[in-house]
Amino acid sequence: MRAVVFEDTRRVGVEQVPDAVIEAPTDVVVRITSSAICGTDLHMYDGRVGAKPGLVLGHEPLGVVESVGKAVSMVNQGDRVVVPTHLFCGVCVNCARGFSAACLRVRPGEFGAAYGYAGMGPYRGAQAELLRVPFADANCVLLPGEPGDAREDDFVLLADAFVTGWHATELAGVSPASTVAIFGAGAIGLLAAHSAILRGAAEVYVVDRVPVRLDQAGELGAVPVDFTEGDPVEQIKELRRRAGLPMGEEQMGGVQAGIDAVGFQATDRTDLAREDPTGVIADLARLVNPTGSVGIAGVYTAHDFHPVAEARSDGSLTVPWATFFDKGVSVRFGRTHDRRYTTLLRDLVVAGRARPGRIVSHHGSLEDAPRLFSAFDRRADGVVKAVLRP
Repeated sequence: MRAVVFEDTRRVGVEQVPDAVIEAPTDVVVRITSSAICGTDLHMYDGRVGAKPGLVLGHEPLGVVESVGKAVSMVNQGDRVVVPTHLFCGVCVNCARGFSAACLRVRPGEFGAAYGYAGMGPYRGAQAELLRVPFADANCVLLPGEPGDAREDDFVLLADAFVTGWHATELAGVSPASTVAIFGAGAIGLLAAHSAILRGAAEVYVVDRVPVRLDQAGELGAVPVDFTEGDPVEQIKELRRRAGLPMGEEQMGGVQAGIDAVGFQATDRTDLAREDPTGVIADLARLVNPTGSVGIAGVYTAHDFHPVAEARSDGSLTVPWATFFDKGVSVRFGRTHDRRYTTLLRDLVVAGRARPGRIVSHHGSLEDAPRLFSAFDRRADGVVKAVLRP
């Protein structure tokens, strides 16, 4: 089968690799109809997290079940399914508690696993023609419709991007009438904004510097904030003052909920050629009101092979814990426990309430992957979210 393979720093290729096959009675093999490129793929593409040449990339698969293991009882050949990024068994103590991203069986001796991700188990990625799905009864989410229909882009984002955006709003405690600031207008930030609006947030601000991303944030109903035009914290506070703060909140002026949808490769807003892995967290510490909440959905890695001066290779960072403590701000972070949300979000899509596919900007074949990876990495050519269709 053809697959997108990591070759070296900032170089991927399309190669012939052995077909995915049934390896255990609980497996299925899915023929991929769509597979999205994620910002997390760029951490590997940029040589930051130790990906090895030959790794098949991709962790956002949508497709049709082609073959079924003998022990699979809830998934049939021909079913249309989306497969969550994080593999899980469904029955270990962590899965039973709803923490599927911390499954204890998919990576023995560790916890949690993902497709096509360095250091997250031996599972080949989904930017390929076929994908082996272990523990298929737990991991396959059944979908209506046919491949290539009007909801193809909506459904592929249920594998990761929409689910992670929703998870970010859970971490940040977004509820009806919340005021929310989201740093990062990539796919996760945009879908966190979409999720916050679906949850009834009163005000949603999205901070970025890429015009096409800021435009999309506005189209979703959020207020775009360009950090190249000034301190985003002060911009948001000024926007709130102009609009009129709710009674009793005049002494605060920040927001109740903040979301980091950027992670450790954040841009230094005073020098766009540099990274500042602590900048977003520092801004959130200043912006979030006393007793508010912060949700960190952006990736912070424990193994950075090319850290900037403000960080270390083990992922250690200096962050303003004292400010969070003094304000009584809750800070929550971590990988998405996909299966808490996938059925709920699927049903919102089917009902027409959620339209995550609106953020998809580009489509291509597997052969287009090198070009799309390059443009995505450079934030060029308007690439916000690209979907490959093998």
